[in-house]
Amino acid sequence: MVRSQASVPKRRGTSRIKMLRGDAQVYIMLLLPLIWLFVFSYLPMYGVLIGFTRYNIAKGLGESTWVGFQNFSRFFSTPSAMSTVTNTIAVSLYALIAGIPCPIILAILLNECHNLPYKKTVQMITYAPYFISTVVMVAMMMQLLDQHTGIVNRAIKALGFEPVNFLAKKGMFRHLYVWSGVWQSTGFNAIIYISALNAVDPAQHEAAIIDGASRLQRIWYIDLPCIVPTATILFILNCGSIMNVGFEKVYLMQNTANLSVSEVLSTYIYKMGMLNLDYGYSAAVNLFNSLINLLLVVSVNGITRKMGQNSLW
Repeated sequence: MVRSQASVPKRRGTSRIKMLRGDAQVYIMLLLPLIWLFVFSYLPMYGVLIGFTRYNIAKGLGESTWVGFQNFSRFFSTPSAMSTVTNTIAVSLYALIAGIPCPIILAILLNECHNLPYKKTVQMITYAPYFISTVVMVAMMMQLLDQHTGIVNRAIKALGFEPVNFLAKKGMFRHLYVWSGVWQSTGFNAIIYISALNAVDPAQHEAAIIDGASRLQRIWYIDLPCIVPTATILFILNCGSIMNVGFEKVYLMQNTANLSVSEVLSTYIYKMGMLNLDYGYSAAVNLFNSLINLLLVVSVNGITRKMGQNSLW
């Protein structure tokens, strides 16, 4: 009896070794991305200590003066800190709210279109803007909205109105930033929802048609519930980047006239770190930004899980 009990762990150990040997190729393939993740995502986390120092690039991290939370308190006591955080949240929430329904509507419309050549043409045209670089995108906006030579202002003049300097108006900055992004990403995001719609069982639509359901009713009661899990996951991921407003696009659209509404955390960190060479302070602000994003992801994921929806974990 004692011999049989002692042999059980041994057998379990040998079975696990055999299992590892059998899946050796899979684990080797998994090892490469894990090494990449460790080297480029976890090792650089040591650099967050810069935010707690008065960093001197000549001395390095080890010999720089340790200041604790002084950089954080300095940021929170700065008059422009609150406006910078407010601008970041306002632009991100605006982009999040505007960006959710557009790809869903486009995906449903394409799914309901039975003319295959027309469907592929529309999908290609709406997907193409995603490949436009940020610099080219902002340059296009400047050309179209130029106060003197832009086609938009030429149309305004033709209607008998005065030309408008859109890029210099503070009230227009968020609208231009958000809706240009929606135009650029709607086609790409719609592909994700089209894939979810393709998983809908055609028998459900056939049964609904027999029961007398209209097309709108079938979309509301069959297609939309199928999209909800995908939309929930994308919503959680987007909430995790609320504080990370795209630096390139905001920085290129910035000017002295709209600076009060266009200064966000990413541009503020760039100016403090790269232009003012205040590395410790900029690292502290960036760490604060990352912590807010982490809290948002955890909170939204927990809320969606309690509501019975899909969640990341």
